[in-house]
Amino acid sequence: MRIVFDVSPLSHPRTGVGNYILGSLRGLVEAAGGRHELVAFAPTSPQGRRAIPAALDGLAVGRRLVVLPFAHAWRQAWSRAGHPAAERVLGRFDVLHFTDWMFPPQSAGLRSTMIHDLVPLRFPEWVTPRTRSMHGAKYANAARTCDVIFTNSRFTADDVRERLGVPEERLRVAPPGVDAAFTAEGPKADLGRPYVLSVATLEPRKNLGALLEAHRLRGGEPALAVVGGAGWGEQPQLVGSGVIPLGRVHDERLAALYRGAEAVVYPSRFEGFGMPIVEAMACGAPVVSSAHPSMDEASGDAAVRADPEDAGTIAAAISEAIRERDRLVPLGLEHAGRFTWRRVGEIMLEAYEELT
Repeated sequence: MRIVFDVSPLSHPRTGVGNYILGSLRGLVEAAGGRHELVAFAPTSPQGRRAIPAALDGLAVGRRLVVLPFAHAWRQAWSRAGHPAAERVLGRFDVLHFTDWMFPPQSAGLRSTMIHDLVPLRFPEWVTPRTRSMHGAKYANAARTCDVIFTNSRFTADDVRERLGVPEERLRVAPPGVDAAFTAEGPKADLGRPYVLSVATLEPRKNLGALLEAHRLRGGEPALAVVGGAGWGEQPQLVGSGVIPLGRVHDERLAALYRGAEAVVYPSRFEGFGMPIVEAMACGAPVVSSAHPSMDEASGDAAVRADPEDAGTIAAAISEAIRERDRLVPLGLEHAGRFTWRRVGEIMLEAYEELT
């Protein structure tokens, strides 16, 4: 097969979606074992001409990067116009897998996409108008035209089936893998004092305000370290006794921060999966995660769960996770070991081979 894989979001600094795109493509390469031709495709900005090849470095895939000024506008116009067909740009292919920023037209071949969550439909107040518009149009197109839709959890698959009317036979669940950097072996970060860690883009859905209140209820001890870049909307005020804002960090530094933490706390109100939960477990940290059912699969039976809307409950859960470290860490390591990018690639390839 010739499989074309949209990597457009890799033109920006990677967060959850970009990490999934890169990880799943790596898994697909590994699962394919040279039996299929894989092509990374992106209509992208001049910035992407540098960032995308850097992200794909060492990955055995063909590359078809089309550099355009105002690339976002081009992608949206192409998607909504429905022509010309992608074959005009890419030649013949057997599979076209598109991701988050466009839904390009095609005249033949299997049509495939990934839906990470339905936040823009369920909670439009938690995203920007641009995100609502872009994703709403993608969801409608995917539900109508895709032969297969992948989701990163059973929770999201059920959401897609119920809210978009996609029949079960067109859905495949492909939970994310854990990148090689996230292991229990390796250096531990030293911030000069014991700390609890949280990892999230700074935006309302991630619920850092409740975590900051929980930190205050605990008297500011241990310190609260927060990793994550600015998102949209009102930004949490990462100030006060024992609060350590760290901004974006690379994976090796993040792994060291996970390893050095007294506990890792993920109080999000809603997720498609919740990858930092599993990353932290893979690094040997005890985890507190939101009790919302969208994080059940990431948490398994290896995390302390807390009501994300109750700062007192979050504070108590942090104490429990620190106290129960010796019990939680082995459970977390075993749970995290189930999530591999190779398995994601196998799930994708199985679907493509079955449906073509």
